[in-house]
Amino acid sequence: MTRFGLDEFLEHFPRALHGKELGVLCHAASVTSSYAHITEALWKHPDCRLKAVLGPQHGLFGQTQDNMVEWKGYRHPRYDIPVYSLYGETRKPRACMLEGLDALVIDLQDVGARPYTYIWTVKLCLEACAELSVPVWLLDRPNPIGALAFDGPPLEEEFHSFVGGAPIPLCHRMTMGEMARLIRDLYVPDVQLTVVPMKEWWRDSLWCETGLPWVLPSPNMPTPDTALVYPGMVLLEATNLSEGRGTTRPFELFGAPYIDSDLFRDALYDGGFSGCIFREHHFIPAFQKWAGEYCHGMQVHVTAPRLFAPVRTAAIIIAAAKAASQGRFAFNDPPYEYETEKMPFDILSGGSILRENLEADGEWKKLFEKWAAYHTEFGKVLNDYALYPERLP
Repeated sequence: MTRFGLDEFLEHFPRALHGKELGVLCHAASVTSSYAHITEALWKHPDCRLKAVLGPQHGLFGQTQDNMVEWKGYRHPRYDIPVYSLYGETRKPRACMLEGLDALVIDLQDVGARPYTYIWTVKLCLEACAELSVPVWLLDRPNPIGALAFDGPPLEEEFHSFVGGAPIPLCHRMTMGEMARLIRDLYVPDVQLTVVPMKEWWRDSLWCETGLPWVLPSPNMPTPDTALVYPGMVLLEATNLSEGRGTTRPFELFGAPYIDSDLFRDALYDGGFSGCIFREHHFIPAFQKWAGEYCHGMQVHVTAPRLFAPVRTAAIIIAAAKAASQGRFAFNDPPYEYETEKMPFDILSGGSILRENLEADGEWKKLFEKWAAYHTEFGKVLNDYALYPERLP
């Protein structure tokens, strides 16, 4: 069975941290393989003192449901230590949040998609810790979709944002620890970073093959199935098509009141997707886009994960929705995730090219070939930072 970096950290507690005062950046999914939360484990640990907790988007225990809902810090009711919000008045730790700490421990579950904000919170923490000479210990966790091939366009430098802060594909195959090492070398060379690797994890593993518990890392990431589709379906957030928020299957369900179901189905099945099937499924979201309205839509079922291309599939869905919308499909205007000028779709996808081609009914499928060439080059980057092998024969 795979062992989290947290399991390894607690069992072989680093001598360098004995007797030290620690802060921890964590969230609901920061648990051991036996479901103990990292804050509880560090509070009880005899060889260190937990002094502060920092939380990313959605709060320490996933309490903020939607995107762009900030939360405020508070005193921990059990430990009487500060819990600082890094998704509110600030996203980068202030000096007072790190004051007196001998090290910052980071333990966050990622989902293998560039727009997932936790790694960009890590980037800001690395910057703050470098400025204050606070060492960082990052406890690694599986990429739940490491078995999927690279997918999606590169991130153009002028489109860097809080949903993309380093040149990695939308579906990137890296773990949090590997991305942190890349970010250190590119942007924060002065930070003292130690990554605690997992044991017995192979990059092309699916989550169900790890033997580890799944704890939803954000409110709309309820299952590993959600993670499989997320790198592409997150693009729907930047359109007036529902991505299934407000239902029990976010990012797997998609649709809108204006969709013609027959046209939608026919256009989807002309798209040339692989590794999945689409099934007609209508829904009424309880909140977010089209709340309380009847949405004509579909559910995507991933039938062969290792053949599934989530970003290419999402592009097919968007083109089909546009064709079945009677002219009502639209890309959303800003703001989105602290970006007030650039189009939300562009900062999610990494540039304007895909949106412009979809808007103009252009030859957007030809972009897939360019993506493939980029993925070949990025594979060399991954090899430079890889901490884990592919599955052994």
